[in-house]
Amino acid sequence: MDFQDYFPLWAKLNRSQQERIRASLLFREVKKGTMLHDGTLDCTGLFLVRDGQLRAYILSEEGREITLYRLFERDMCLLSASCIVHSLQFEVMIAAEKDTSLWVIPADVYKAIMEESAALANYTNELMASRFSDVMWLIEEIMWKSLDKRIADFLMEEAAIEGSNRLQMTHETIANHLGTRREVVTRMLRYFQEEGLVKLSRGVVEITDEKKLAERDP
Repeated sequence: MDFQDYFPLWAKLNRSQQERIRASLLFREVKKGTMLHDGTLDCTGLFLVRDGQLRAYILSEEGREITLYRLFERDMCLLSASCIVHSLQFEVMIAAEKDTSLWVIPADVYKAIMEESAALANYTNELMASRFSDVMWLIEEIMWKSLDKRIADFLMEEAAIEGSNRLQMTHETIANHLGTRREVVTRMLRYFQEEGLVKLSRGVVEITDEKKLAERDP
């Protein structure tokens, strides 16, 4: 399938607008670990994922990471075109979590068409509202859930994404997603192992009691 099959507003753009996007599109295939966007000063353009998986996250002054949201097939990332969002006050990093193919729409082209098309402007506002909701959900998770519940929920989410209870993931990676220290994650996973909820091996966390892990109290 081509770009127009993935872009939800394609049919609502006129012929001229469609041709301007086609003429400026960049298709990229990137390997796992590739940094695609590095902060607010890097106005890369909008990403539309064809296949693969991206991660949007922020860094603290101490270098600690926390995941804001993930992007999967057909998802679009607006924050990679930060110059469109003038009120954005924090730097968002975007990296490939898996080998990924995607299209990049240059920010200046998208912005110009958005000023002409009410449909695209409305879609952009809805997309920004959705990402804001993701961030608010994350704040609620941090404020109201215990860390052991957050780790349990994260493992369950990963199992759903991967379609497997055997997760090839380091303790450092889990800590980076949740904005905590590796030592804290290691201590909690060992406790889970003692309780029979998971089995740990080098670079692998295997969920052994999905029901009990999912039922942990907040």
